[in-house]
Amino acid sequence: MEYNPFSLHGKTILITGASSGIGKKCAIECSKMGATIALIARNKNKLIETIELLAPGNHIMCPFDVTDYSNIENLIKQIVLKTGLISGFIHSAGIEVMLPLNVTKPEHYFNLFNTNVIAAFEFSKIISKQKYFVADQLSIVFIASIMSILGEVAHTAYCSSKGALTAGTKSLALELAAKKIRVNSISPAQILGTKITENMLLNYSEKNQIGKLNMYPLGYGKTEDVAYAAIYLLSDAARWITGTNLIIDGGYSAK
Repeated sequence: MEYNPFSLHGKTILITGASSGIGKKCAIECSKMGATIALIARNKNKLIETIELLAPGNHIMCPFDVTDYSNIENLIKQIVLKTGLISGFIHSAGIEVMLPLNVTKPEHYFNLFNTNVIAAFEFSKIISKQKYFVADQLSIVFIASIMSILGEVAHTAYCSSKGALTAGTKSLALELAAKKIRVNSISPAQILGTKITENMLLNYSEKNQIGKLNMYPLGYGKTEDVAYAAIYLLSDAARWITGTNLIIDGGYSAK
C-alpha cells in the first residue's frame, strides 16, 4: 500500500462529545480515514446512532460524563485494553451559555470551565502517560471557538472558557513536546449542524439571520469542515505542527 501521510489507518482516536455535532462528524470522518474510534459522551442512545454511521472497524462507545475526573484514568485503561494504544484525542465536548453579564452567575462559569477546559486538560493528562499512547504519534486536538479570540455580546463566560482552552494549548504543547506529543486547537465560527448554531438561528428573525450570514464571506461552515481539519492535525502530515490555533471561519475574522 502506498504511504499516505493524511491517512489515519492503524490509529486509535478518542473523541469526546461524539454523540452530536462536530464530535459526531469527526468520529465518522476519522473512521473513513482508517482510524479505530473510541466514542465518548453521556447519552448512550446517541452514541449508538453515531457508531452505526462509522466505517467498519473495531470501534467502541463509552457512555461517560467528561467531568467525572476521578474516573477518567479507569476509562482510558479500558479503552486501551480494547483498542490498543492511543494515537489521537479530540476534545469536542462543550457547552454554551448565552447570558448578559448582569445575570451570569458563578455556577455558569464553573459549568463551562468544567466541560470546556478542565475536562480537556484532565483527559490530556491521563492520555499523555507513556503507557497509554503510541510513542512519537500522539496528537491532541481541542475544539475551541472563534469566540476564543473575538468577543460577542452576552457570551463573556463562554468566550472566556474557549479563550482559556486556546491559551492552554500553547503551554501544553511546550510541556508535552519532550514526549513528542503534539497539541493544537481548532476555532470554528458558525457551523451548521451544531446545537449552538441551531439555537442561535432560532432566536434570530429572518432579517437578522440574513445579516448574520452576510458576515461570512464564504457562508456558514459545515461540521465536515472542522472534521477534515482535525484529521489533518491528527495525521502524520502535521508532524511538525504544535501549539497552533487553526481558525476555520469562512473569512469571518479576516475583515
